[in-house]
Amino acid sequence: MLAIVAAIIFGLGFLLELLAFEIPGGISGVTFMLLGLCLLALHQAGIGAGSTGGLLGGSRRT
Repeated sequence: MLAIVAAIIFGLGFLLELLAFEIPGGISGVTFMLLGLCLLALHQAGIGAGSTGGLLGGSRRT
């Protein structure tokens, strides 16, 4: 899930850089790219994983 959010953030950052647009308060495309990298690092660390149960992600019934 975090990887999808990171991809969206990277896309927004790329568009801001292409258009040379800066949001008031100093938020630019580089800020979005750094946020995307942070989200990808969290994804690689296993934080925000959709499911942790089994190979197919299903719940286990007993």
